[in-house]
Formats: sequence, C-alpha cells, structure tokens
Amino acid sequence: MIVRGVGAGVVSLLILFAALSGSAILAADNEPRSGYEFMEAETRSLQDDDFLNPGFFLVEEGQELWQRPMGEAGLTCAGCHGAVEDSMQGVAARYPVFDDASGQLLNLELRIQSEIADRMQAEPPAYDSPELLSLTALISLQSRGMEMQPEIRPEMLPFLEQGEGIYRQRRGQLNLSCVQCHDEHAGDRLRGDVISEGHINAFPIYRLMWSEPGSRHRMFEWCMEAVRAEPFERGSAEFVALELYLASRGSGLKIEAPGVRR
Repeated sequence: MIVRGVGAGVVSLLILFAALSGSAILAADNEPRSGYEFMEAETRSLQDDDFLNPGFFLVEEGQELWQRPMGEAGLTCAGCHGAVEDSMQGVAARYPVFDDASGQLLNLELRIQSEIADRMQAEPPAYDSPELLSLTALISLQSRGMEMQPEIRPEMLPFLEQGEGIYRQRRGQLNLSCVQCHDEHAGDRLRGDVISEGHINAFPIYRLMWSEPGSRHRMFEWCMEAVRAEPFERGSAEFVALELYLASRGSGLKIEAPGVRR
C-alpha cells in the first residue's frame, strides 16, 4: 500500500531533507561501496573481530543445526551436503536464484526452508527466526570475501524489473523512494548517521539499534516503516524481487556476513 504524503507528511519530508548535510561520499568511478565504508571505526572493529562480532553467535548455532537430526527420518544437513566449509563455498554469493521446479525466485532463506520441508520432511523454521538466521549466517560465512555475483538468467528479468520498480517507487507518508536516500544522498548525514548506499552484502547482520540480528527483509521492512509506508511481508515475492535487484546493483562487492551495522 502506498500512502502519498500530504499536509503534515509534506512538512515531515521537508524537515527530513533539511536534516541532510554534507557532500555525498561517492567513489570516483561510481563503483558500489559497502556500508562498511560508511560506518564509524568502533562498529567496523566489531565486525572485523570474529571473537567480538555478535553475529558469530548465529554461526555457532548454525554449526549445531547443521548436524542436528530433523524430521521423522532424522536427516541432517551434513548428511546430504557434508562439511559446510566445502559444500557451501560461494553459494550465498549467487542468491537469489530462479527455481525451475516452482518457477519462482528464491533467496537463501527460502531455499533453506524448502530444503528442510521437502527433502528432510521437517517443519521449516519461520522467517527471521533464530534457527533460520543461524543457518543463513553459517552458509553465508562460507562466501565471505567472495564477490556477490547473482546469475541473471532470462527467466529472472521480470523479477529484476519488479525489484527495480520497488526500489525507485516513492511510498509512504514521507513520499520517499530508496533512490532518494541511498543514491542521491549516500554519504550525507541524517540525525548523526551517515547514509550508506544501501547494499546487502553483509547480511544477515547484527544491528546495534535492534540489539539482535536480522535478515535483509527485516531491514527492508524497517526502511519502509521509517518512511511511514506499509511494508511487504518478510519472505514475500516482492521483497525477494527487491533483493535480486539490490544484489545485482551491488554486484562485485565482497560478502561480509555476518555483518555488524549501527
């Protein structure tokens, strides 16, 4: 649902942009820049240290889940895939992907859910649950340092176009689009924070503002609520399409998962 800003909404919009100051930090060659480059030194140090990084609690839980029997047959992820360090190298860097069987776009979380439900005959963990975040973090860690590089097949072009449309569409009472913050004002300050380019290469992240970890879709939801718009559901086709566009937009950035953000 899109609610156009009128009256007080227009005033709020003017106040928001009045709070923006400074010149945007843009790479000379317009290469994408990770949100890591826009963070304060203290937050960077948390992400850089695997012992201090609170996102590694997810990884530890994910390692246990990788070995845990699920469903009536007692199947495990390791039983099919073997060592996660070997079988999952580079996997997260390719997602979202097109699923031939369903004809749908799947991100990593939806793939994990479908594998647990269909192959292991077990109840899949809910979206953004600690279990799903943990498995996502563990698998994503195996791509750390690799370039985010989704393979855009012809079947995926409608989803890519849909995702770009969502990114560019003004929405909410503040009548803002993702473009206006993360393209036009990347590097500017907003209430003490530096606006990043909005890339998704560090997810799942531990967000200090939340005091807990979250997925890409939770971040999308938060942004939409920040402009006073009604967000799509986490795990929805709309958010997966947006994820595909952002993965393509940030293609070439190094995977940082699990990341830390303010």
